Amino acid sequence: MDFKTARQLVIEQTLPEYETSDTFLGRLRQGQPPVPGQVTSLLLALKAIHANLLQAPALDRDLAQALFLIAYESRNLFGAARVSRVLWPPLLDEDLERIAIATYRIFANAPLTEE
Repeated sequence: MDFKTARQLVIEQTLPEYETSDTFLGRLRQGQPPVPGQVTSLLLALKAIHANLLQAPALDRDLAQALFLIAYESRNLFGAARVSRVLWPPLLDEDLERIAIATYRIFANAPLTEE
């Protein structure tokens, strides 16, 4: 996946102006799990974004907002729905942690994997 495609995917799955019932955050807001393959696509996009921005001095505002929302808002929505007794897929908690770690490493300009 190239950077432009990855950036657009993350933005369209998270920013409010693109939100529909099938976007990543849109589904979580409804107490529904992501569509099969959605988390995998987001993780691949985050990997492509990370690789492209390794030496970048700054992030554009839309991408930074989307990265924040995918890491922070998804975790909050997951937790709130869990309190409301929504039954999430067993691996969603781990998937959200992977998303948060990948996002942190983009901001921190750190390697994606521990070596």
